[in-house]
Amino acid sequence: MEPVVLSLGGSVLIAEEPDTSYIRKLAKILIGISSKRKLYVVTGGGRIARYYIRAGRDLGADESFLDEMGIEVTRLNARLLITALGDRANHSPPKNYDEAVLSGRTHSIVVMGGVSPGITTDAVSALLAERVKASILVNATSVDGAYSADPKKDPDAKRIPRMTHADLIKLVGSGGGAGPHHIFDSVGAGVLARSKIALAIVDGTDLANLRDALEGKTFKGTLVQ
Repeated sequence: MEPVVLSLGGSVLIAEEPDTSYIRKLAKILIGISSKRKLYVVTGGGRIARYYIRAGRDLGADESFLDEMGIEVTRLNARLLITALGDRANHSPPKNYDEAVLSGRTHSIVVMGGVSPGITTDAVSALLAERVKASILVNATSVDGAYSADPKKDPDAKRIPRMTHADLIKLVGSGGGAGPHHIFDSVGAGVLARSKIALAIVDGTDLANLRDALEGKTFKGTLVQ
């Protein structure tokens, strides 16, 4: 089966209040897709990871230690989704790409979180897509695509339906520090560019649209290729 990688934002998976109905619906969609495509899901840390990172930084922790805390949160989020997926998914989050590939041999869905300090889950998903030879990575985030500016701050910001990898790299620029909050990670954007892997950026709360993107159908969002 053709492999597809889903980068699932932590703030999408874990809302302000626990929303198990969303997680159940997402799991049902992923299980349905997994009969046609091999799914690899990388969960982000979201607001919970950012909370720990801010608190840890205020308490004097160095950036590497803060990254480790963030990684633990991403793996907790992975375990939550794994719980909803049941036996269709691996039972514990792989800690590296080799483990993810091995899990893919016995499970139709593989769910993991972060891997190592200094690497965001966007970059992890891009490197995983490269490793499993996926032709597309779907980034489920809190906005419905890439914009010319931050749509939450600039009312004139316009969604960009299509762009090249070079356009994406220019847009995301360079981030720094633990817990960056961008449309996509600059390192991950570079990985996708060098391997010519398409990127679909979609609103992760629109499950029907997310399903379309994962199935290779027309979707609302941004397509990078």
